[in-house]
Amino acid sequence: MPKIRKAKHRRPAAESVATAIHIGASSVSMMVADRSVDGGLTPIDFLEQPAPVARDIFRLGSVSLATTERVVSIIKGYQKSLAELGLDPYQVTRAAASNILSEASNHEAFMNRIRIACGLKVGTIDDGEMTRLIYLKTRRRLQHLPAMRHHNTLVVHVGPGNTRALLFENGRITRYTSYRMGTHRTREAVEGTHAEGPTLLRVIREHACGNLAQIRFDYSDVTLNGLILIGYEVQSVAAALGKSRTACPLKKLRQFTADAAHMSDVELVKHFHLDYQTAEALLPALEINLAIAETLKLEAVHIPSSEYEHGLLHDLLVSRELTGAFTDDVLRSARILAERYQSDSGHGEHVSHLCAKFFDELADLHQLTRHDALLLQVAAILHEVGTYVSPRAHHKHSEYIILNSEVFGLDRMDVTLVALVARYHRHSGPLLTHPSYASLNTDDRIRVSKLAALLRVADALERTHAQRVSQLEIRREAGKLRLRLPGLADAAVERLALTSKADLFEQVFGLSVVIDEDH
Repeated sequence: MPKIRKAKHRRPAAESVATAIHIGASSVSMMVADRSVDGGLTPIDFLEQPAPVARDIFRLGSVSLATTERVVSIIKGYQKSLAELGLDPYQVTRAAASNILSEASNHEAFMNRIRIACGLKVGTIDDGEMTRLIYLKTRRRLQHLPAMRHHNTLVVHVGPGNTRALLFENGRITRYTSYRMGTHRTREAVEGTHAEGPTLLRVIREHACGNLAQIRFDYSDVTLNGLILIGYEVQSVAAALGKSRTACPLKKLRQFTADAAHMSDVELVKHFHLDYQTAEALLPALEINLAIAETLKLEAVHIPSSEYEHGLLHDLLVSRELTGAFTDDVLRSARILAERYQSDSGHGEHVSHLCAKFFDELADLHQLTRHDALLLQVAAILHEVGTYVSPRAHHKHSEYIILNSEVFGLDRMDVTLVALVARYHRHSGPLLTHPSYASLNTDDRIRVSKLAALLRVADALERTHAQRVSQLEIRREAGKLRLRLPGLADAAVERLALTSKADLFEQVFGLSVVIDEDH
């Protein structure tokens, strides 16, 4: 059942337009939006057509040729629509695919086919960015539910392959967990049982029992006041479950799920105006969400009635620009990780503070972004977590721990950059003989070198772990970066530390670092 939705307002000025294409679990969608001076987005066009990507991946282990060509055909149609709007069909702001594509044995061939046929480079949404997208959806939802901003609210996103949970306490995220349990993954796993009706719901519940037990354990120490359920399938039937700003009693969700179990896929399509791929995954979505609510002993849930895909496309265009409260939540997650590995919090925070000072005052020299500033602060907080393993070669242990950890809001590339910057806070600077560093493109290797150079200087000034440098004055002259440390009578320790740590700064920026006497 084709699903094409358009909302044309006017022909936009090309320079103010942002476009996003998303290859999702069961559809391919596109949004064209007009970006205002303040960065706000006003949708101009929205298109969506079904494609059974998730069904192929979880049933066959790969994306079939037929589905691949269908996706190519849909994207070409969207490019034609862009041309009709007077826009360059190959200049798409974001083109992203669901992270379940990484589970397809032919995911690279699939991506290459799109790039060759459509001239479009598509990136995969990884766990870090998916968390950012859920965060954006939640932030909007909490704005509509003022009471939840002052209580413990769990946000659960049951996706096609995985389920993610974000805990908000007083409106701020404090925990994030992920489970290998999803709508399409479950549908294909139970398909061979040929179960129907109530029996099918029981089979779905039994298949999910291990993950449900883990969710119960992960949040057993928290008193939850509210549960928000988001996801493509559950939001597609939200209107039938009640008003957007009103909680849905669990009794109603339970009865709704039981009634849906008695419908065939064809009946679900007709009754709820769904495409067949969504209809196939609807029962697993309903039963998993219901099971989670019952496991957590909640009596009601909140389900946004806004269109999931429409919101996702909007958020794809802004998720990389998040600042403010989001930055605070990322740093809080980094601090939780540092505490887990018993890192010296006072030292990490002070190095982070010094890094921020260097970053801001040398902006014209390094020409990095605010997102890079965030990565530098995270690296500063985490640079000594490796001492948990051993003080010896702890920079290498720090790299390993960070690479194998999650920091809320950071995607895998972000985490890789943070891990490398943390590694290079001491001893050798970046070398192409280091595999993780060598695997980066040239631009990202330069980013790592610049950030590590700043971190090394900041760490040298905090060599004693005693926060001796409370004030810092920076100026540049004649090939030197001159530092003055007001209030510090004897900077001998810091000067000595700089002899081994300021080398990378000079290599990268061409400035030697000198501490002036404080008279």
